[in-house]
Parts: sequence; structure tokens; C-alpha cells
Amino acid sequence: MAAEIFDAEVGRGVDGIAPKKKFGQGPPPYLDEPPYDPGGDGRGEGTRAPVGNVYLAMMLFIGADVMFFAGLIGAFVVFRFGAMDWPPFGQPRLPVAVTGVNTLILLASGFTMWRTWRQLDDWNRRRLVNGLNLTALLGVIFLLVQGYEWMKLIRFGLTMKSSVYGAIFYTLIGCHALHVLGAVIWLLAILVLLKKNYFTAKKHAGIKLAGMYWFLVVALWPVLYALVYLK
Repeated sequence: MAAEIFDAEVGRGVDGIAPKKKFGQGPPPYLDEPPYDPGGDGRGEGTRAPVGNVYLAMMLFIGADVMFFAGLIGAFVVFRFGAMDWPPFGQPRLPVAVTGVNTLILLASGFTMWRTWRQLDDWNRRRLVNGLNLTALLGVIFLLVQGYEWMKLIRFGLTMKSSVYGAIFYTLIGCHALHVLGAVIWLLAILVLLKKNYFTAKKHAGIKLAGMYWFLVVALWPVLYALVYLK
């Protein structure tokens, strides 16, 4: 009985105040850690957040898109190296020089997007808007030049129905043009949302995703230009 009373007094401590827990007592340390946040930005103290779901989905989409273009490029390579003459006799030659300059324009848009991407950490809204405007403008110029060249090629007789050469050309290059158009529309939508203060220094995932998509269309074009336009 005396031992039980002594244990009870020790458990209460002096004046009814419970003593501090010794090391090793109480719940495990990991129960006191903050909950797992899959959407974190990797800036937590002592932990590194994994890739967010939206970024993972975007990377999967980019991977699927690369495979799609790889299939189109594979078909083009088969027809090109399997034909006796390429381009076929009687078909107009592609505008190599003008398209080369247009390639530089699209590459410049990739540089402006990269500069804009770097502004996200500092969140300089004015520079961010200017960078997105310039990137979208360069994308529009690229599409206008390409559209003008297509109109000339069509007048010279290169159409989807004129030959396999024309069908593959417009399918491959046209798919890329649609991707650039979609990227430009995405940037314009972001600019509208920026004016409405939709994006903030802590909430701008949509801008990062648009940048990833823009880098994709820019990276694809030099490969297409070298394969399709250059001999």
C-alpha cells in the first residue's frame, strides 16, 4: 500500500503538478510532424515536398506529346528515305531561308519565356506581364510567317492531295503549328487572369505549366526544321 501511494505521489509530482516527460516517453516524434502536403512547393523546413499532382500530369502529357511527334517523325523518315526523289519532281521547294529566320524567332520566344519563368520567384508583376506579352507576340509572328509561306506553297501546287510529300508535310508541320497556337492562347488567357489578380506570388502554377508547354513547342521545332526543310 505504501509503495502504491508513493508511486501515485511521484506521478502527480510536487503540489499536484505532473513532472516533465523523460526522453523516450510519449508518442513517437513523427506523430508531431506536419501532415504530408503533396501540393507543396518544396520550401518547407527540413523536408522536400514531392512533385505536385498538376506538374506530374503535365509531365505525363508532355511525354505523350513527344511520343506522338516521334510517331509522325518516324513516318516522315520512312517516306523520305524510301523515295527515289525527295522532294518529288514537280513539287515546289520549301522556303529554307525564311523558315530559318522564323526558327530564330521561335527560339527567341523560348528565351523570353525562360526569363519570365525566372521572375516568378521574385514576383515582379510588371516584368512578368511584359515577358509574357513578348513571348506571345513572338509566337504570333512565328505563326503568321508560317501561314504566309503555306499560302505561297499552296499557290505553287503543294497541297494535302498533291502528293504523299504534301500530305506528310502539312500533317507534321501543321500539328506543330496547332501546338504553338494553343500555347499562344494559353498565354493570352494567363495575361487576362493576371489583370484580374488571379495569380499571386504563392499561387501561380498555371504560369509554370504554360512555361513547360511553351518549352516543349520550342524544343520540337528545330528537330522538325532540320528533318523537313534541310536536305
